[in-house]
Amino acid sequence: MLCDPRFSRVQEVFSRHFAEGEELGAAFAVYLDGELVVDLWDGIADRHTGRPWERDTPVYAYSCTKAVTATVLLQLAARGLVDVTAPVAEVWPEFAAEGKGSVTVEHLLTHQAGLPVVEEEVPVEEFEDLPAIADRLARQRPLWEPGTAHGYHALTYGFLVGEVVRRVSGKSVGELVAAEISGPLGLDLWVGVPDDVIPRTARLQAGERLPEPTETVVPTGDDAFSRMAAASRDPQSLMNRALGNPGMHRLKGGANHPSILRAGWPAAGMVTTARSLAGFYKALIGGEILPKDTLADARRTRVNGPDQVLYIDSAFGLGYMTGALTFFNPSPTAFGHTGMGGFIGLGDVERGVALAYTMNRMANAVSGSMRGYRLTEAVYQSL
Repeated sequence: MLCDPRFSRVQEVFSRHFAEGEELGAAFAVYLDGELVVDLWDGIADRHTGRPWERDTPVYAYSCTKAVTATVLLQLAARGLVDVTAPVAEVWPEFAAEGKGSVTVEHLLTHQAGLPVVEEEVPVEEFEDLPAIADRLARQRPLWEPGTAHGYHALTYGFLVGEVVRRVSGKSVGELVAAEISGPLGLDLWVGVPDDVIPRTARLQAGERLPEPTETVVPTGDDAFSRMAAASRDPQSLMNRALGNPGMHRLKGGANHPSILRAGWPAAGMVTTARSLAGFYKALIGGEILPKDTLADARRTRVNGPDQVLYIDSAFGLGYMTGALTFFNPSPTAFGHTGMGGFIGLGDVERGVALAYTMNRMANAVSGSMRGYRLTEAVYQSL
């Protein structure tokens, strides 16, 4: 393990999480001005077998995937192959159905398309057939007028953006990640993991079940947190519908199932190590993946405020989270993406910071966790 003395408080926080029983297995990595200054890992990768978390243990990182998928599309845009301000239907004609002819690629990247839910239940046989799921979305009518509001497209984001990528390039997001990002940079980062990597992937464990909310814990008022709490208990809420179809829970082990790991869902299908996810952001802010002006424009906040799906405030640039309740923002120049259960990937051009947190004991959180927040805060306190 590695920890520059300047970041000793990061190691203290990381160790305390294990000492207090908050972690099962986890890793945390930080680059500063291109130098790896923190590379920590500890614990158990699989509680059933006792397999330890090793230096190169990868894990399914849920929605941290979205930033990588956005970057793939932005690479195509930087090459003039797609215009993010143009209608999606220019490259995907079938998408114009049900009044979606004016929906732009930017609407997809910023969660403004009004398609946060796959209305038809996706059969298990289609879980690895991403164009088939995209076709279901192409036939749907938006739930709100695109461009007038934003709401987290938890899973549909990837099928929508991924299909634009496929129509433009003829390749999947996962294929382009391997060819354009992971391969050239030597990263253990896959959107659709190879079969030989599956056995060493950490096994996710759901967070501890919380007690049923009461009026003492969840107020009955009309504030955003109350609405979010109520939505989490309602199986028909927009939040649960957005998170639950395609339903990983229908497979034994959920996200641990080989079909999910292989499928490469571009919204929540990345398998990576903390070091490699931090390495992705190091290369991104260093101009190795996108032209610097392209990244500067992409991380500019396009939408900010109440989220139609999550209820609390969220903010997005072109596929990247920016400062809001859903993304702990220790610096106004930080951007990145969280993943359900507590995963974090973050880059900060001005501060020269790139970091990532991965683990397998998931928190009861759609976005971020206190463990990841404490580690990130410790990094910025150490600068």
